[in-house]
Amino acid sequence: MRTGQTTIAAAASVRQRTPGVTAWLLMAPLFLWVLLFVVAPTLIMLVYSFCERGTLGGVVFKFTLANYAAVFDATYLRIVIRSILFAGLTTAVCLVMGYPVAYHIGRSSEKWRNILLMLVMIPFWTSFLIRTYAWMTILKSEGLLNSLLVQYGLITQPFEMLYTPGAVVLGLVYTFLPFMILPIYTSVEKLDNALVEAAFDLGAGPMRAFSKVIVPMTSPGITAGILLVFVPALGLYAVNDILGGGKVDMIGNIIENQFKGNARNWPFGAALGIALMAAFGIAFWFTGRRQATVQTS
Repeated sequence: MRTGQTTIAAAASVRQRTPGVTAWLLMAPLFLWVLLFVVAPTLIMLVYSFCERGTLGGVVFKFTLANYAAVFDATYLRIVIRSILFAGLTTAVCLVMGYPVAYHIGRSSEKWRNILLMLVMIPFWTSFLIRTYAWMTILKSEGLLNSLLVQYGLITQPFEMLYTPGAVVLGLVYTFLPFMILPIYTSVEKLDNALVEAAFDLGAGPMRAFSKVIVPMTSPGITAGILLVFVPALGLYAVNDILGGGKVDMIGNIIENQFKGNARNWPFGAALGIALMAAFGIAFWFTGRRQATVQTS
């Protein structure tokens, strides 16, 4: 009898441990992917950032802090500040444009909600580079936008819109607007209508109900949208290369030039990348801490 109970207990113990083992086995491909394509490249870049540049390029494995000292050079600091301003402006414009769209989609009927979400996702059906090059045909002097403005008499002659900071910001907003809409929509969809109605019943006007009830309840989506837009906009270089013509230097273009351009300074490019990654981490930590403070209050 005692042997049978022992066997049953052992079998139950195996059954309890099995889900944990199964879960780890299912997660193993993900962990392997992250290890090979995230952790390992980051460690390589971290090692390179403390090395010296070879005479003809390449990496000399000799410890130095000169690369990080160069990151804080006035020239590169100006580029970093410009990149932050561009990314911040892009984020602000995406938030102002994306919040009303996300709110409307989240409060629509299920039939229209699916249609509107599909319209937001349509840009992802086309290659990012093709969409960016399409803006060149729209913004260039003989392009569609200038032709329409001249035809309707709004301007007397075409003016240069391509290869300007405005074109870069426009391209960034167009690229990242869906990344602002989707997380905010997720929060709006979960919004409890009873709380909004209660605010109106207690005498709150539309603006007060929006600022005191709707915005705080959708703040997780706002925070996620800000991170999803600001972080990649800070390091993206393709839009600037295509629509800015390389005339508006941003930190992403400087890093690209260290690895692929004439600079051929991999250690310095690695140091810039690590510094940018550290800035991302600080922004993520600060945003998460702020979000936790809002939720607790």
